[in-house]
This record gives sequence, C-alpha cells and structure tokens, in this order.
Amino acid sequence: MSWMPLKPIPIKERLSMIFVYFGRIDVRDGAFVVIDEVHGERKHIPVGSVACIMLEPGTRVSHAAVKLAAATGTLLIWVGEAGVRLYSAGQPGGARSDKLLYQAQLALDDGLRLKVVRRMFELRFGEPAPERRSVDQLRGIEGARVRKTYQLLAKQYGLDWRGRKYDPKDWAKGDVANRCLSAATSCLYGVTEAAILAAGYAPAIGFLHSGKPLSFVYDIADLFKFETVVPLAFRIAARNPKQSDREVRIACRDSFREIQLLKKLIPAIEDVLAAGDIEKPQPPEDAQPAAIPEPESLGDEGHRSG
Repeated sequence: MSWMPLKPIPIKERLSMIFVYFGRIDVRDGAFVVIDEVHGERKHIPVGSVACIMLEPGTRVSHAAVKLAAATGTLLIWVGEAGVRLYSAGQPGGARSDKLLYQAQLALDDGLRLKVVRRMFELRFGEPAPERRSVDQLRGIEGARVRKTYQLLAKQYGLDWRGRKYDPKDWAKGDVANRCLSAATSCLYGVTEAAILAAGYAPAIGFLHSGKPLSFVYDIADLFKFETVVPLAFRIAARNPKQSDREVRIACRDSFREIQLLKKLIPAIEDVLAAGDIEKPQPPEDAQPAAIPEPESLGDEGHRSG
C-alpha cells in the first residue's frame, strides 16, 4: 500500500493536551500507542487531534512515534514530575524564515517592540498602557498589578498567600497554592508553545520577556493566565486535594475547552505582532509551508462555511 500524505488538523480544532507517563510510546499498525510493558496493555492516542503531548518521567519514545507526531503537527514536550519542569521539546514544522524575520525585526527595534508590548498590556488589562513609558517601566507596572491580582484571588478563595515562590528543583517544597499554580501554568505554556510553533514563530524571541528559551511563550500565555489557570489553581488549592497536580490538569483541559483557548491563541499572536504596524516580509518561493495550514473556505466571504 502506498503512503498517504497526512493533512494536519488545525490547532483550533484539536484537544489541548495529553499527559503520558510510565509507558513506551510507539507506532502500531499506523496508530500512535502507549504500551505498558509490565501489564502488557496498550492505549491508543489520537496524535493528530492533540495540540501537544506532555511526556513525564518513565516514558520512552520510538523514532517512528516522533516521526508521526511531527508529520501530524503535534508537539512533544518532555517534562518533569507533574509537568513543572521542561527538559526538551520537539518542533513540528514552524520556524518559517519570513515569520522569524518579521518577529525579529519587531523585537530588535526599540520603537516597534514598545508598540507590541503596549498592545499586550491593553489585551491583558483591558485598557491602554500609560503614555510615555518604556518597556521596563511597563514591565514594572504589570508586575505590580499581577501581584495585586494574586493577592485578591487568594483572598477570594481563602488562601494564605505569601507570594509566588517555588523551587523548580524541588516541586514538593512549595506550598499547595504554588504547586497548583506551577502545574497549571505548565499546561498553559505547553499549548501556547504548540500554537507559536504551528504559526511559524520562535518561542525564544519575546518582547516583554526576554533572554529565555520560552520568552514569547510567556508573553502570549500571560494574556490568558488570569482568565484561565490562576483562578483554577487557587480554587483547587483551597480544597487541598491529595492529587492536586492531576486535578489541576483535568481542570485545565476542561477550562481550555470551555473558553475555546486553541481558537484564540494564533489570532492573539498575530494581533500583538500587528501592533508594530510594519509590512510582513514575503516568503521566498521555496519557503516551508505552514506546519498546520488553515483549510480554505468552500464559499465566498459572505458564505457561512461553518
């Protein structure tokens, strides 16, 4: 039988994430499966309909599985216990030269970068950023508002909040609220990175954040953080469940589906970059196509194609 080319499902139509631990991931009869070598069981994963798969300690992945994930545009992320440390990530498609040049031009010009940061501030807080402020000054204003928001939410859920404190080398060392927040934000960062790569941009080229491998991921994720994962994490922390990280993941999955987060991420990315008000470079003729292309509409602009 000849190989049939795969057509990746658009990000906005996918499940947000799946966590996998203690199993060997392989391809069997063309399907992405997790094999339990101890009990002889295996479970199928609809790899092409998931934005990202979080691989926890105890997993092994075959070459065939990585190849299939890349072909379907699904991001594989190797994480630590409870998903709170990121060790490595795949890159399905992404890295479009024209998109990277556009993103880099915006980040390297101080005036253009400030325009992008001001737009992110407006989207995050629902009001224009104060005039005549630098990026550093806006970062300080944002930080003060974020700390205040944490305090208000903690008070709302009856938590004794002493600030955002955690040790990435010792996840269990933090209090329950910080552990829940770490688990929740890792879920948000995973799907955000998948969206950035699918859109052809670089996770490392940030605007408000800089100097880290996921700077742009933090920029975009922060636009949605207090709409999704922070209230969710505090609500679960207030109950202090035995398996808080598991409850956080399930709640994140449901919350992302409820607010249709995957439909919002790529438009938000394009929105903040468009604030620079410069023309995008045209892709060269031999440019790599979009990792997860949007399907063309069957009708004209006035036709409701669903």
